[in-house]
Amino acid sequence: MEQDAHVPHSDALPAPAVLGLERGAARLADLLGGGGVVVLSGAGVSTASGIPDYRGETGRSRTAPPMQWDDFAGSAEARRRYWARGQVGYRRYADVRPNAAHHAVAALGRAGLVDAVVTQNVDGLHQAAGSDPVVELHGTLAEVVCMDCARREPRPALQDRQLERTPWIAEVGARAQADGDAVVDEDVVARFEPVGCVGCGGPLRPDVVFFGEFVPRERILAARAAVEGARVVLVVGSSLTVGSGYLLVRRAVRGEVPVGVVNLGPTRADHLVDVRVDADVCHVLPRVVELLARLR
Repeated sequence: MEQDAHVPHSDALPAPAVLGLERGAARLADLLGGGGVVVLSGAGVSTASGIPDYRGETGRSRTAPPMQWDDFAGSAEARRRYWARGQVGYRRYADVRPNAAHHAVAALGRAGLVDAVVTQNVDGLHQAAGSDPVVELHGTLAEVVCMDCARREPRPALQDRQLERTPWIAEVGARAQADGDAVVDEDVVARFEPVGCVGCGGPLRPDVVFFGEFVPRERILAARAAVEGARVVLVVGSSLTVGSGYLLVRRAVRGEVPVGVVNLGPTRADHLVDVRVDADVCHVLPRVVELLARLR
């Protein structure tokens, strides 16, 4: 586990002043203008694309508790519940498109200022906007994996196969949650029969990191390498409540890499960062792009 020793900032030090849109964008333009930026993004970047986040401005959970890994791995009934909810909730992903924040991050990359994006999101919207490279810390909803033979399958293909088996679920409406989930009635779960692997018939899992599951080591190493090689780390749309993102910020701070944050509401690392902007990422980031363009 990461330790607090060697972190230059102290919990006893006050958090930086909270900046609004214009002052915050100007300060970030100064900070990012030298390039070498690594962006760490969270669910708040994708809310304007219609994907719900977990916590909102208060940092409190908005939705029903997500599936835990031990439950999913150890129970066929839990997997039935997950896939019933997922078959309904994933529909919104067919139409989601990158928003102004995703496009702004990609524009900073094209300008040679952003070297990499490390995202906690599983929606693929940074790549759709043109960012490259992108480290998907928590995986992607775009593929599923067989838990027996490790065969991979595109998620849209699974959706089609499942719809052939349970066509009635196309008529089920439900409130969507983050990460392609939805809240459905228990009678829907009871009727649902999940399909298995197209190769061996084994149980399937999404290629995402569940709550309670470890992030694969290769992704951790890639994210750490990006942060350690950065001149600046910019956190966008994340409260940093999840440990994987928070520990990356701690690693940056230990390396004396400046950290900026754009997020609606406080974050777990407010006492560690150099710049904190409390405003909508879809307003702040395009403004930063505009200010930097004037300087070139």
